[in-house]
Amino acid sequence: MKETINANIGSLAFTLDCDAYEKLKEYFDDIRRRLPEGDTETLDDIECRMAEIFREKVNTPMRVVTLDIVQEAIERMGAPADFGEPRADARTEEPRIEEPRRCLRRSRKDRSIAGICGGIAEFFDADPTSIRLATLLLILFGGLSVWLYILLWIVLPSAPETENNN
Repeated sequence: MKETINANIGSLAFTLDCDAYEKLKEYFDDIRRRLPEGDTETLDDIECRMAEIFREKVNTPMRVVTLDIVQEAIERMGAPADFGEPRADARTEEPRIEEPRRCLRRSRKDRSIAGICGGIAEFFDADPTSIRLATLLLILFGGLSVWLYILLWIVLPSAPETENNN
């Protein structure tokens, strides 16, 4: 038993196999990338012609459009390359992998007192020892108050627990 999908093609209702639907969707998407931006009339004409071909092959509404029928219709219509080269802005790019949003947090794995310096070092991808040394020098020579360090200890959330943290 195959799963079917109901779809309107060229304003006519058809029942398609899932694999036939996917093939037809890929075909229309490929053509859409090759047509000028905003040219919906040509794509509508292509869909109407595809619907006519399906009506020739599927003479009763109870029959399902199969992958073979879709492939035969695509052969009759022509390859998407016949419609020109893809637009420069429509070429498929590799999906971007977004980096997780970085948050300033107190470190759980690299902490001496409260994890403030370790968290700052993780946030800026720096050496925690140099951050600790800079913090100590700023506290000793008046550039940074101990109260600010305590305030950060209270305000900054702790990093979430993971299996890697000890």
